[in-house]
Amino acid sequence: MISEEEVWLNLNEATNSIGNLILHLNGNVRQWILSGLVGQPDTRKRQEEFDAQPGSLAKTDLIHMLDQLEAEVQEALQNVSPDDLLRKRSVQVFEESGLSILVHVVEHFSYHVGQITYIVKSIKNEETHYYGGQNL
Repeated sequence: MISEEEVWLNLNEATNSIGNLILHLNGNVRQWILSGLVGQPDTRKRQEEFDAQPGSLAKTDLIHMLDQLEAEVQEALQNVSPDDLLRKRSVQVFEESGLSILVHVVEHFSYHVGQITYIVKSIKNEETHYYGGQNL
């Protein structure tokens, strides 16, 4: 629904662009699930997610990044056992169970998707129709 320029639109210094939020979500999921839960190396550089400037990545690159992340997480979660969900491990400065890692990521992702949705609706003055055609 939004243009390349609008992906990187930052309304003020207290907010983030959609592009920065997508980079942040990618970094968070990789750190918490792929590294924290599954054990891949943690290569996250959190500040870079917010420092990226307009034009850093095209809209199609950001979409591809999320598609690739989804595929990697789906594959990784196939190998998570019930014991993995109960075992404690360190993520950032926190000591978390596998289950609390999953809850954190779902909550965090949902929060920022809500922000992105609000930005899109504000820019376009249109509904996103996430549930279009559904009899809720």
